[in-house]
Amino acid sequence: MSTSPQQEEIDRRFMAAALRLSRRNQGRTSTNPSVGTLIVRNDGLGPMIVGTGVTAIGGRPHAEAEALAEAGDLARGATAYVTLEPCAHHGRTPPCAKALVASGVARVVGAASDPDPRVAGQGYAILRKAGIEVTEGVLAAEAANQLAGYLMRSLKRRPEVTLKMALSSDGKIGASGQGQVAITGDAARREVHLMRAEADGILIGIGTALEDDPELTVRLPGLENRSPVRIVLDSDMRLPLTSRLVSGVKNVPLYVAASLEADCIRRAALEREGVRLIGTDVHDGRIALPELLEDLASLGMSSLMVEGGAAVARSFLEEGLVDRIVLFLGTVEVGAQGVPAPLDASRMPPGFQKTRQMRFDQDDYVEWVKAG
Repeated sequence: MSTSPQQEEIDRRFMAAALRLSRRNQGRTSTNPSVGTLIVRNDGLGPMIVGTGVTAIGGRPHAEAEALAEAGDLARGATAYVTLEPCAHHGRTPPCAKALVASGVARVVGAASDPDPRVAGQGYAILRKAGIEVTEGVLAAEAANQLAGYLMRSLKRRPEVTLKMALSSDGKIGASGQGQVAITGDAARREVHLMRAEADGILIGIGTALEDDPELTVRLPGLENRSPVRIVLDSDMRLPLTSRLVSGVKNVPLYVAASLEADCIRRAALEREGVRLIGTDVHDGRIALPELLEDLASLGMSSLMVEGGAAVARSFLEEGLVDRIVLFLGTVEVGAQGVPAPLDASRMPPGFQKTRQMRFDQDDYVEWVKAG
């Protein structure tokens, strides 16, 4: 059934609002994606939101159930806006598609389709069979971009990988032997912490861990409990027990990806501190990244931020495992002692397209996404 241009504009407006809502629990819904749902009805005075829902922390209840519960009887005859196709399979609770049918909604507007074989069109089919009008693909590209981690994990059995780097005005990502170097200002650093808050995991190499002794946590007021799982590539388990990463393990989980043949005494010492070990294959002294990503996906991670250092970034790029590149371009000049960046805005790998550019005070933010 075709819709009028006016209705199409209304659909886009409410779907955009549902997508904004879905970000509320991004990175906190375990193996499920963070989905947004709005229940909207029009009793002659214009469309009005009567129910809102976002996937709960931990993945349950789903967004549709939350929105329908809030709307109550007002859902009957209303329109439901969902950022991802409603699920069609029975789990601990009935499928969301059937919950929508039971609520009496007259219309469902969807954004992204769900590639999960237990859904994959079946959710929409349940709705249509019940006589509910269904409109698919509203702001589909925007929804797919926001749900990229879930879609990647569903289709390729690995997390979506975002490579994030801060580059100085002379193309450096730090200074050798000087630990952390402030390349960008406070506004840009706050944006990095927001990115961390929406990720499932954040990864660095042992070189960065030893050089910078970072915490890799979210330090925005009110979002401290949104810190992602920290992962260190450390084939020989050199991470010091006194490091900030290990010291903070009681508050934020820490995984160390190490060779299966690494020193068993070091392994036992880290495990006593609460560090979780991931045994990995090592080739030519480097951890096998494709296999590691499969392991992280099996742990429920859908989105992974790679933050350092240069060697780790090159490894992910060479393996073709980077899906999104985010560069923060600062005005600071590091100088001759600086560590050269493995890429810059003029040297992007083939297949990447610029999707966003913003400014945070004096620093630029540029984002590229791999096509397909």
